[in-house]
Amino acid sequence: MNKSNQLKLYGFNNLTKTLSFNIYDICYTRDESERKAYIEYIDEQYNSDRLTNILIEVTKIIDAKVLNIAKQDYEPQGASVTILISESEVSDADVDLSCNKGKLPVKESVVGHLDKSHLTVHTYPESHPDQNISTFRVDIDVSTCGEISPLKALNYLIHSFDSDIIIMDYRVRGFTRDLTGEKHYIDHDINSIQDYIGKNILSNYTTIDVNLHHSNIFHTKMMIDRFVLDNYLFNVDSNALELEEKNTIKQQINQEMVEIFYGMNIPTMK
Repeated sequence: MNKSNQLKLYGFNNLTKTLSFNIYDICYTRDESERKAYIEYIDEQYNSDRLTNILIEVTKIIDAKVLNIAKQDYEPQGASVTILISESEVSDADVDLSCNKGKLPVKESVVGHLDKSHLTVHTYPESHPDQNISTFRVDIDVSTCGEISPLKALNYLIHSFDSDIIIMDYRVRGFTRDLTGEKHYIDHDINSIQDYIGKNILSNYTTIDVNLHHSNIFHTKMMIDRFVLDNYLFNVDSNALELEEKNTIKQQINQEMVEIFYGMNIPTMK
């Protein structure tokens, strides 16, 4: 139930609702050539066109309007997109879909701005120096004020990326006033971020919640619990591997996932 539908507010809704989460995709790459090919694959899979389409869909889901799009792919890798968004309807004459074609040496990132809020996405491909594990991380922040809720886009964003580990934080800051002057520190009911995630998604994950209701801070971790080895191999079929190699790969992938999920390093088993 949305409390703001029942409240008569004095002026603008000044509550700031921020959803921040990390998405991790784990991959086993056997050598340097596979690691390079994996990063190139990720760079193409999440190029500026794909990321722009994701951000445009997010603005539709949260009922915002696109004002401006600027996108760019970089050499040798990386992409960035900036989208300006309005909470209200705008005329076609006010919309600028121009693209920056320059080649600036900046990190792979995506940034979207609302008129009083913002949405950012940053991607970080990396690999283990001693083992054959490569990890692709996506950082997403959606911060809104007024009636717009970032939680509405949660399921779509999870579906938009390969998500082995998801770590999410949601916080409501500030206050808004009703017509009597009374302050309200939240305008919607929430017990957990999981309330806004589809059951079909949750059924595939192990989850942990840490919620501070008195401070309007909500934290959820999710780790995929249906392990299929072929989902973690790059350019190789598990049937081509010996049993001992399969077991080694499974151990390394599991260790990477557990360390990320619990936020602590685990000594490697010999």
